[in-house]
Amino acid sequence: MKNNFSKRYKKILDSSKNEGVLTVEDAIKKVKNNCTTKFDESIDISLYLNLKKKNEEVNLRTSVKLPNGNGKKIKIAVLCEEGKVKEAKDSGADMVGSESLISDITAGKIGFDKLVSTPTMMPKMGKLGKILGPKGLMPNPKIGTVTNNISSIIKSLKTGLIEI
Repeated sequence: MKNNFSKRYKKILDSSKNEGVLTVEDAIKKVKNNCTTKFDESIDISLYLNLKKKNEEVNLRTSVKLPNGNGKKIKIAVLCEEGKVKEAKDSGADMVGSESLISDITAGKIGFDKLVSTPTMMPKMGKLGKILGPKGLMPNPKIGTVTNNISSIIKSLKTGLIEI
């Protein structure tokens, strides 16, 4: 079967011969120069992480702040002591509580997308691990959802901080 490529494709192919490896900035400039379509084009990036997998439990977990958000409205619950309830509500949390929120979660009433907790409340969350863990809602200090600075993490989550 004969390959029938378009003139546009052949032109781009000819212009990129003998270029070698480009930096990210140069590659983006080149893509913008070759853009001739009427719609917004996108770029796909594939990364190879050379993680040594001696056992199956090697994972990469981090959080990334998207520049324009992720396009979804998320509901944030804050598990904190009584002194920080007003700060959490003023920051924009949808659900705030301590013992009442724990009892709602154990009853199966999970009406939030992200859970933020203070370090002092983490010992009380031990019994919630079996409920929240499989759903990916358990707060984690490595990604910043266990903190005393509630207002900054709520602002970050509302503006596009995602977990990968």
